[in-house]
Order: sequence, then C-alpha cells, then structure tokens
Amino acid sequence: MRQVVFDIETVSFPFETLSESQQEYLLRDAQKIEDQKEKDKKIDDLIRFTSLYPFTAKVIAIGLFDVQKEKAFVYYENDEKEEWSNEEKDVNYRSLSEAEMLKSFWRIAEKTDQFISFNGRNFDIPFLMMRSALNKIKPSKNLMTNRFDTSIHIDLLEQFTYYGLTRKFNLDFYCHAFGVESPKSKDISGMEVKTLFEAGRIKDIAAYCGGDIKATYKLFKIWNEYLKF
Repeated sequence: MRQVVFDIETVSFPFETLSESQQEYLLRDAQKIEDQKEKDKKIDDLIRFTSLYPFTAKVIAIGLFDVQKEKAFVYYENDEKEEWSNEEKDVNYRSLSEAEMLKSFWRIAEKTDQFISFNGRNFDIPFLMMRSALNKIKPSKNLMTNRFDTSIHIDLLEQFTYYGLTRKFNLDFYCHAFGVESPKSKDISGMEVKTLFEAGRIKDIAAYCGGDIKATYKLFKIWNEYLKF
C-alpha cells in the first residue's frame, strides 16, 4: 500500500481584483457594524480570510511525504524554474505553476492508495478539488468520500477529536503535546504566509510546508501505533 502525507499552502488574490459584487458579498458582515474602528478591523479580518477560499485564493505550495520510502518533496510557485533540497537533504523542492502543481498532485493521487493529512477533509482536499476545476483540470480521484471511511484518507484532526466530539487544536498544539518538532518553531506560521509571499519569500513558505508534512507524518506514526484500532 502506498501512503502519502500531504499539505498545501494558499494565498489570496489582491482583493481589488475581485468584482465589485464579490467584494460587497465578502464584506457584508462588516457593513452591519456602526463603530468605524471595529468596522475597519472586521474588514481587515474578512480580507485576510480570503486566503482560505479557492475562489479568492490559489495554491502556492503542495508538500508530499511518501510514507513507505520516507521521502518528502514540495512543489511551490515560482516564475523561475529551480530545484533544490534542504540542509538535511530529506526534502526536495521544485518550482512549478499552480496548474502544473495540481496536475502533478493528481498524477500522484492515481498511484496512491491512502492519503494522510491534518484537517485535509475540511480544507486541503476541497481546496485542491475546486482549484483544479477552476484551472480546467479533472481530479483523478474523488478524495471527498465518506467522512468515517479512512481507507482512502486519514484526517488526523478528525481522528484526534473523534470526528469533532472533543475540542480541536492546531497542528502546532498537537506537536508540542506529543513531543514532535513543530514547523511553527521556525518562526513562521500559516497566518504569515501571505506576508511572506508578498515579500517574495516563497522558498521560506515552501520550507514551512516541508516542515508541516514531516510533522504530520510523525503525528501519523503516533496515531498509527497507539490510537488506531
């Protein structure tokens, strides 16, 4: 069985590039606030969250970790074609366009029996599938199957919360709890991705994505040994 851990990083398009009706729709909750200071803060928050929607954002990195081979690689968006590896030589990086990243992901999906993610069912998978459709790319496999069926996809956040019965924590929190090195310890968190992207630090984002998949893999090993039945 081929198992692959995966994670994506996304960034929103400039808000002004959206149509007026789209902007109005996204900011409608802010218009109900009378206090200008609170209203401005709400607007900033709503714009920041557009990085989470496939209709207002794009994929800028996809990380994959082959469990059986224990090899990791990350695709990331860059106009310049380049390939490199990290200092430990355990993650390989390659620059591609978003469309090329998506096509590569679905080619790998065809040969993968089971995917492992952290919050992949609620975010990564639907984002990848919708961005693929928007790029006129047909997903090779339906990864949005029955929520309780782990034969194709194991979402560790679903497993650690028993499908939402207990409180959810972020990846960093679980890493510290289980003694796994957190990718956030590298002074980068998911909320800073857009800032880094705008600063041209795409390689830092790619490295952060590489840290995410390695941490998710280590959490998967713990779940697989102690919590899987």
